[in-house]
Amino acid sequence: MVRINQLAKDLGFKNSFLIEKCQEYGFVNIKHHANALTDEQVDLLRDKLVKGAEQNVAVKEKPVTSEAKEVSAEKKDEVSVKTVPKEKESTVRRRIPLWKQKAREELIKGRWKEVTKVSQQKRPRRFEKRTKEVVSKEKVSVQPKEKAEKVTIELPATVKDVSAALGVKAGDIISKLLIGHNVFATINQALDGELIEMIGIEYGVEVELKQAKEDEEEFLLEETVDKAEDLRERAPIVTFLGHVDHGKTSLLDSIRKTDTASFEAGGITQHIGAYRVETNGKSVVFLDTPGHEAFTAMRARGANVTDLVVLVVAADDGVMPQTEEAINHARAANVPIVVAINKVDKPEANVLKVKQQLASLDLNPEEWGGKVQMIETSVVTKKGLDALLDGLLLEAEVLELKAVFKKPARGIVLEAHVHEGRGVIANLLVREGTLRHGDIVLCGQAFGRVRALYNDNGKVVKEAVSSTPVAISGLSTCPEAGDKFYVIKDIQKARDFASKRERKIREVSLSGRQHVTLDNLYKKIEDGQVKEINIILKADFKGSVEVLKKSLEKISTKEVRTRILHSGVGGITETDILLADASDAVVIGFHVVPEDKARTLAETCGVDVRLYRVIYDAINDIKDALEGMLEPDKIEQILGSVEVRKIFKVSKVGNIAGCYVKSGKILRNSLVRLIRDSVVLYDGKIATLRIVKDDAKEVRAGYECGIKIAGFDDIKVEDVIESYEIKHIARTLN
Repeated sequence: MVRINQLAKDLGFKNSFLIEKCQEYGFVNIKHHANALTDEQVDLLRDKLVKGAEQNVAVKEKPVTSEAKEVSAEKKDEVSVKTVPKEKESTVRRRIPLWKQKAREELIKGRWKEVTKVSQQKRPRRFEKRTKEVVSKEKVSVQPKEKAEKVTIELPATVKDVSAALGVKAGDIISKLLIGHNVFATINQALDGELIEMIGIEYGVEVELKQAKEDEEEFLLEETVDKAEDLRERAPIVTFLGHVDHGKTSLLDSIRKTDTASFEAGGITQHIGAYRVETNGKSVVFLDTPGHEAFTAMRARGANVTDLVVLVVAADDGVMPQTEEAINHARAANVPIVVAINKVDKPEANVLKVKQQLASLDLNPEEWGGKVQMIETSVVTKKGLDALLDGLLLEAEVLELKAVFKKPARGIVLEAHVHEGRGVIANLLVREGTLRHGDIVLCGQAFGRVRALYNDNGKVVKEAVSSTPVAISGLSTCPEAGDKFYVIKDIQKARDFASKRERKIREVSLSGRQHVTLDNLYKKIEDGQVKEINIILKADFKGSVEVLKKSLEKISTKEVRTRILHSGVGGITETDILLADASDAVVIGFHVVPEDKARTLAETCGVDVRLYRVIYDAINDIKDALEGMLEPDKIEQILGSVEVRKIFKVSKVGNIAGCYVKSGKILRNSLVRLIRDSVVLYDGKIATLRIVKDDAKEVRAGYECGIKIAGFDDIKVEDVIESYEIKHIARTLN
């Protein structure tokens, strides 16, 4: 079917002319340019108007040319007309006979009337080309595009990326996200993996998610294969882990003969430090990690770059929560553990108790038949320091640590900061190769040429070999702690890689991450995203902390529970907000307030901070949130019983049951079940409830009514219709 306006456009006619021709050829139903023609009618019009016009023009041209051949003089004049320029056409036209001018005018009028102003010699070729294009477009539109059964999408992916992969318009995906998933998204917004998989299922396409390939593969292509003769023994990288204030930094200071702990805020290590120590003609590289629980992620990074772990446990305190956490980090990194039982010089030290606690965590000492070296140390008396170093060198020999020094350096970023005079300073740990002054370094979204190299003592050096901690300057921006760094040859390539990584990070940040608050907790519960409530607890006194902690933990059940990530005495600090930001926790303050910087940071990160002065208010708020996580109880309540006494068959409606309400009542919006011989045949809803001809909201016992059950007509006399409703009763923790 083709509309008049489309055919007129294809043939080059006006709509009115084509409608007039349709009426002339007997198509009486064609009166408007929007009317449609059948394929037979279209073929007829094309034959009449195009091919017929060609024949008419040919017939009209024949007598003109024959008469022109009879008069040789006039023929010469006609030839001269064709070759004379346009500006002289008026003077030449005077020599053409009057009868011939009229004949040519009639011919032109006929061609205008039947075709267009376009010359007839060019018309068929242009029309043929146009029709071929139309046919090809129709073929493309008719043939549906085959959708792939399985597509691979690289994360992070925006709506635009998903649209291109699935072959679906981006607007359709945005509408589906809004209507089906209540997600407001733009075309450049990144989507999470689960949402992308759901969209694929809705469009009948299996989606395979793939994380973006690390640029490391590009650098692996540049390096040569390591040869056995190039391998050299390297220094072991040892990480100190353990609970806060168990003496990790002090122990390391005693080994290095320095005093780092006195410069730390509160005597607690705030950053990862890396140091190189010479002993017995060999080198050992030490990493000192923070012991405070707010630096869990930093401790994890320290364990992931190490060859050995020294677990420091105070002999007077024993195993603490962060001690167990450090053990888990070391096991996750799959590295050997050497235990340093510190502070054995104290009178309350109990080494045997510490060993028993560690044995319960599957760390059995060698003297008990285990494989873990446990060395007693003391910073005050310098006891066990040499034994600890010898034990580390022994473990390193077993591991046979080797690396190639003659290759471009690569390693990991320990930390970075901006120095007022020297710009960006990045602390790196070279894992393999040699880092030299002037090398081009790429780490994360930062790149640059090494302007200066500093060792762990702050002295300028020209190069750093494998297993060497070093600080460099010259990077474009601060890299993230834990980023891998590489030395490459082309600075333009480094710039391109850094820009690419920056774009990926920006795409991920555009999707945003909404933290848990007590206000939006219920929505996250419905989505199945929350299993527990993470809490950071701060109070003014230690007793208040303990009372609140026990009270909040007591209201937990097997289904829902609270998890106290951190508790302490004092105001809410930036550290508390950072921990809450990293773990989606709610910060509860009892008789304390956030610091100014912490308040600003909480607003920026979207962390929920709740302040209380009455202990029961805090407990009740958390209790309400936990109760909201419980599934409500569903209780069925019978409303009434109805007996079917007569059946009325109504055309286009179905069977209407004439009923008598025996007990209770039946409501218009209640659920009903049809029972026959004590067997439930159907469970559904009421479509119509009437008393005589009037609609009714409810009918009580002793009255008659007419009932039409929605979607069910198999009703018989003496059937029983039972009316009921389901009540959702909120559960409590009690």
